[in-house]
Amino acid sequence: QVRLVESGGGSVQPGGSLGLSCAASGISMSLNVMNWYRQAPGKQRELVASIASRPSGSGTNYADSVKGRFTISRDSTANTLSLQMNDLKPEDTAVYYCNVRRQVADYWGQGTQVTVSS
Repeated sequence: QVRLVESGGGSVQPGGSLGLSCAASGISMSLNVMNWYRQAPGKQRELVASIASRPSGSGTNYADSVKGRFTISRDSTANTLSLQMNDLKPEDTAVYYCNVRRQVADYWGQGTQVTVSS
């Protein structure tokens, strides 16, 4: 079975950093489009960052709100997806979800809470 497990969430002060990880089993991180989403209370789930499959060149895209601060990356050998978040702001507070998107299926992790506050 496909399993995605996020980790690395926590509480941090504004301007701080956190690194999120997503461990995958039953599916290849290298052969699929992978995404980080987030959902804040009372708001819709939004796409934060994405990375293309390795055969496509592993190109990345970011939401305007996180450009220059967040970095998505993939470790194909370990089959993990990461999101390095720097210069965190209170508006980054949300549950962050790992997502693997395929033409025929869409897989999600359980989410990890990120809280940015003074």
